[in-house]
Amino acid sequence: MKKLPKLGCACEQHDLIESEYRTSIVGTDFADGKNAEVSIIQCRLCQRIWLKYTLESNRWYKGIIAKKEVAEMKPENAAEYLENLPWYICGGNFFGNKEVFGEGKLNLD
Repeated sequence: MKKLPKLGCACEQHDLIESEYRTSIVGTDFADGKNAEVSIIQCRLCQRIWLKYTLESNRWYKGIIAKKEVAEMKPENAAEYLENLPWYICGGNFFGNKEVFGEGKLNLD
């Protein structure tokens, strides 16, 4: 699996300080009762753009999204977009509060 080059950047973690990124809310994915918040985060330090998918169960997934795809992203397409990336980062209580690499199907159950 191709992994994110570790730059030691704050955007590789979940607990970002607000001054370290810009964020915009895409909306909420209500499909199948998920109620997942979908947002776009751009790191102010390294300029990488992330698609973040946060479930109410305190579980989140984020992966790099191309700038040209940001404007077209819809909440109901976010999970599928992440699943089609070569890799993503996931974390939250479900993952022992650690950031881990994942690929393929998101565990949304």
